[in-house]
Amino acid sequence: MRPLPKLDATNRDFWTGGEQGELRIMHCEDCDGYIHPPRPVCRHCLSDNVKAKAVSGIGTVDTFTVNHQKWHPAMEVPFIVARIALDDAPGVIITSNVVGCEVNEIEFGDKVQVTFEHQDDVYIPLFEKVKA
Repeated sequence: MRPLPKLDATNRDFWTGGEQGELRIMHCEDCDGYIHPPRPVCRHCLSDNVKAKAVSGIGTVDTFTVNHQKWHPAMEVPFIVARIALDDAPGVIITSNVVGCEVNEIEFGDKVQVTFEHQDDVYIPLFEKVKA
């Protein structure tokens, strides 16, 4: 079990979009910028004309680390923590886990695709390597 975020009006679309298989990122309708983490005001132009927009969920591993520390008795180690630069949401980088591969199989620049882990009302966005 992972710790879950507290859902609110601003972040709900991001944390629940996985139910429909969608990674939803806040998008400004005025300047066309993407905002992450979710906020009610655009970080680029300060407009409040923002709403969640589904993106492809494909990205590139910008950097990563392998965690070997067992912070909780139920935690399985080692695991990959990565920064994912989303292909179709310029400027958005998501910190998440890369799953579905061994820790020694990840490389800088790997293409990854979002997948979701369902827990209670939350769909946690995780990433898997894109099969070549």
